[in-house]
Amino acid sequence: MDTVNTADIDLAPQSAHRAFDDPSAAVDHLIALYETAAAHIRARFEAMLAGEVLERRVRAFYPEIRFSSDTYSRVDSRLAYGFVPGPGHYATTVTQPALFATYLHEQLDHLIANHGTAVHIGPSETPIPLHFVFADDTHLGGHAPDPAQKPLRDIFDVPDLAVTDDAIVNGTHVTAADAALPLAPFTAPRVDYSLHRLRHYTATSAENFQNFVLFTNYQFYVDAFCRMAREMMETGRGGYEAFVEPGNRVTRSGGDADGALPDRMPQMPAYHLTRPDRSGITLINIGVGPSNAKTITDHVAVLRPHAWLMLGHCAGLRNTQKLGDYVLAHGYVREDHVLDADLPTWVPIPPLAELQVALEQAVAEITGLSAWELKRVMRTGTVATIDNRNWELRDHREPVQRFSQSRAIALDMESATIAANGFRFRVPYGTLLCVSDKPLHGELKLPGMANAFYDRQIGQHLEIGIRALEKLREMPPEQLHSRKLRSFSETAFQ
Repeated sequence: MDTVNTADIDLAPQSAHRAFDDPSAAVDHLIALYETAAAHIRARFEAMLAGEVLERRVRAFYPEIRFSSDTYSRVDSRLAYGFVPGPGHYATTVTQPALFATYLHEQLDHLIANHGTAVHIGPSETPIPLHFVFADDTHLGGHAPDPAQKPLRDIFDVPDLAVTDDAIVNGTHVTAADAALPLAPFTAPRVDYSLHRLRHYTATSAENFQNFVLFTNYQFYVDAFCRMAREMMETGRGGYEAFVEPGNRVTRSGGDADGALPDRMPQMPAYHLTRPDRSGITLINIGVGPSNAKTITDHVAVLRPHAWLMLGHCAGLRNTQKLGDYVLAHGYVREDHVLDADLPTWVPIPPLAELQVALEQAVAEITGLSAWELKRVMRTGTVATIDNRNWELRDHREPVQRFSQSRAIALDMESATIAANGFRFRVPYGTLLCVSDKPLHGELKLPGMANAFYDRQIGQHLEIGIRALEKLREMPPEQLHSRKLRSFSETAFQ
């Protein structure tokens, strides 16, 4: 935070930290603190737009949650989260508490119940940047500074990348001797940054994202998802209340669409089948490549979803596979390289039993096959993810040898990235791919063949993904968010 004389600051109303042993009251107080702080910044900015010359720096602080423990007494550790590892002072800044109300309530409920100790809530020492108090940044983009006005950064706090990183989830965070230990995996500025990036990349508001997420790399899946979602809205099938498209175009169950699609579609459009408790399904077309896969999962992760799955196409590497066969990944060869600095390649990315079982059961239900017959259309094995789409055009004897040594059965450009980021962010992950070509065996993806394949296979593949997520939704959260994804020293918040 900048060093500024307090007399030169137009500060939002402050209040002392208060103790809460009721999670509902604690969340309500967080919401009130945040709204007061954000309203102060918005009001001063709007005054400046109206022509008022602001002489002092405008500042408001994120609210924070503090918690202290003075004992090593064990709590009920069957749950993977909801407790601190030992004595100490812990804290986290909070943004958009109304958006995260259900999540915050659950985390605080576990923390208070497990330790029998109140949490303390009040203002932090982290300023809220001007950019993050608006639902979008059109207000800032349309502002023409008055020549008599100071530069914007002299008046308002702006995003500071020095406090916006993934050190906590990466396990590289070092707490200063006089500072509190982290209570949550993300700081408020990091969350705000991702909320704004999500709006930019997907053209839908964070409020519409659901806790179960499908990623795909083909527009064909989006078209099939939209047809399926509109049919659900017409018939009421599935128990979803609305279908939200880019531009926040909403079609409610039994009603007509409200709003229009954007004139220009975003880079990674998102579509949401919503339920009141956010237990619906979000589908995002991430496009092709590991960079896109990392980008979108970096940002979706701050919403703390319950699971995400990759549905896409792959190259089958075994002669025994057929076009249209499914590949259920139980291991990954990571040659995508985009996460090497955050998660070393020697870290194993294990299969998660809950997701593996849900996917296999969904394939069986949708195809009508079971047991030995299921092996006709699905194979479990290693998926290799690479960052070179045209790997076939080089001397590929060496990579093919490595893929064979790894026991890989499929090759793509996104799956290992999405699984690795799920591992890194403690979001349960899974992968079900569909073989669309076999380049090592002369079966290339040619236009006519590809179109027939897409028409035949995509609808079934998508139904399998949706059914698998619905199975996961039926599980208690503590079963999904297990200790398999937790490291030696973890934050109390999931």
